[in-house]
Amino acid sequence: MDTAEIDAPVVGVTVYPDRARVTRRGGAQLAAGRHRVRVAPLPLGLRRDSVRVGGRGPATVLGVDVTTWRQARSTDVQVIGLEQRRRELADELAEVDDADGIEEQRGEFLTRLAGRASGTYARALAAGDVASSDVAAFTDSVAAQLVDSRARRRGLARRRTGLAEELAAVGRDLDAAHGKREPDRLAAEVIVAVEVDDADVELELTYLVEGARWQPSYDLRLVDDTMTVTWFGMVSQSTGEDWPECELQLSTARPAAATGVPELSPWYLDRIRPAPARAVSVDMPLGLPVPLPGAAPAGGGPARSAAGRPWLRESVAEVEQGVSAATYRPARSVAVPADGSAHRATIAVLELPARLDHVTAPVRAAEAYLRAKVRNTSEHTLLPGPAAVFHDADFVASSRLPMWAPGEETELALGVDDRLRVERKLHRRAETKTTLSSTRRREVEYRITVANHTPRPATVEVRDQLPVSRDEAVVVRETTVVPPPVERTELGELTWRLSLAPGDSGEVALGFRVELAKGVELTGWRE
Repeated sequence: MDTAEIDAPVVGVTVYPDRARVTRRGGAQLAAGRHRVRVAPLPLGLRRDSVRVGGRGPATVLGVDVTTWRQARSTDVQVIGLEQRRRELADELAEVDDADGIEEQRGEFLTRLAGRASGTYARALAAGDVASSDVAAFTDSVAAQLVDSRARRRGLARRRTGLAEELAAVGRDLDAAHGKREPDRLAAEVIVAVEVDDADVELELTYLVEGARWQPSYDLRLVDDTMTVTWFGMVSQSTGEDWPECELQLSTARPAAATGVPELSPWYLDRIRPAPARAVSVDMPLGLPVPLPGAAPAGGGPARSAAGRPWLRESVAEVEQGVSAATYRPARSVAVPADGSAHRATIAVLELPARLDHVTAPVRAAEAYLRAKVRNTSEHTLLPGPAAVFHDADFVASSRLPMWAPGEETELALGVDDRLRVERKLHRRAETKTTLSSTRRREVEYRITVANHTPRPATVEVRDQLPVSRDEAVVVRETTVVPPPVERTELGELTWRLSLAPGDSGEVALGFRVELAKGVELTGWRE
C-alpha cells in the first residue's frame, strides 16, 4: 500500500466561542487499489476524536488515523522567515559589536601614541631637531583620526539601536506565532480503496481545534427616536495554523451579565448599640454612575447626514436559524492568522425603535441621565458583549449589552444631560430638645426641583427615599410627599415621574419625622 500526500488547504471555518471546526479539501489522482493518503501538517491542538472524512470519487474510506509528524524545525513559512531574520539580525549585531571594539582599540592606541609622542616632540623642539610645523601636522593627523573614530563609533551605536529594535519586533512576532513555532505537527492518514484506475478522488477533512473564539461587540447609535445597533463578531485564534480568506461562519453562544442605571439602597435608622469587642464597622457607600470624562452632553449632535446625503451602508451576514442557536455567514471573507489578534466581521445592522426619558437620584448626585428603552424588534438574539454608545456622532459611554432576545426591551444609559438642571435642598429642619419624660423628634423636609432647558418635552423619573427603622424605639413618620409617588417599595424607595414642557420646571416635596424613645441614641442619620 503506497502513501500519497495531498495538498488540502483550509476552505471553511465555523467558529464557536471556545473552539472552531475547520474544513480542508484536496484531491489526487489514484490508481486502483488501497492507498494511504496523508493530509499534513495539522495543528497540535486538534482534537483527535473529532476528525471526520468525506469526499467524492470512486473510492471507499476504510479508516483514518491521526499520527504525529516529527520534524527538526517548524515548516511554517512565516516562522521560518522570522527565525531566519532573527539569526541575520543577531549576526549583524555581532558585527557591529566587533567593529565597535576595533574602533575602541584604535582610539586607545591613538591616545597612547599622542601621549608618548608629546614628550619626544617637546625634547626635539628644544634641541632644534624638528620644526614646529611638523609637530602641528602630526597633532592634526592624530586628532583627525580620533574624530573619525569617534564618529564611526556613534554611527555604530545608532546602527546597534536600530538592529536591537528590529530584533525585539521580530521576537514579538515570534511570540505571537507561538502555536506555529512547535516543529512537530499532526498528520491525518486516510486509508482509501480505489475502485478504478486513474480515479480523481477528492477528500474533505473536518476537525475541531481549541484556541479559537469569537466574541460579540456592538456600536449603539441613537439618532432621533431610532437606535441603530451594529453587531460585530470579533474573531481571534492561536491554534497554530493560519486561516486564509475562506468561508467563515460564526455560531452563537452563552449569555452574560449587564450593566444599567444604578438603584438606590435602603436607608436604615437604628439605635446606637455598644460595639462588641474587636468588632469592625464598615460603611458601604452607595454608588451612582460617574459621567465619562470628556463625554458630550446628550442631544445637540450633528445632523444625520451632511446636505441630505444618506449614511454609508454596511454589508451584513446571512443567518441560518437552528433549534437553539444561529449560524452567521459574514458577507466579506476574513483571513485570521494564528497570532491571537482580533479580526472584525459585521454580523447585522438593526434599526430599533427607542423611547427616551431621563432618570435622576438627587440624593446621590444632582444630575439627570438620559435613558433609552429599546425593544428588539428583529429576529436576532443578541449575545452579551461590550458596546460603544453614541448619541448622534458623540461618543457618550462604554457599556455592556445583556442577552437580548427578540421582542425583549432593555434600558441603555446615554450619559448625563446637562440641559436638565436638578437641585435638592433642605427646606426645613426641626428638632426637639431632650427631656426626662418625652420622646425626642427630628423632622426634615426636602424640595427637589427639576428644570427642562431642552427644546422638546421631557419625562423625568425622580428617585429618592425615606429612612427605614430597624428598631421599634426608632419610628419614622411620613409628613410630606407631594406629589404622590407613582411607585414606592417597602424599603422606603420612592419614584415620581414628571412631564416637563420645554422651559418648564417641576418640584417634589419630601418630608418625614423620626421619633426616638427615651434614652435612645440614633445612628445612620444623614442630611
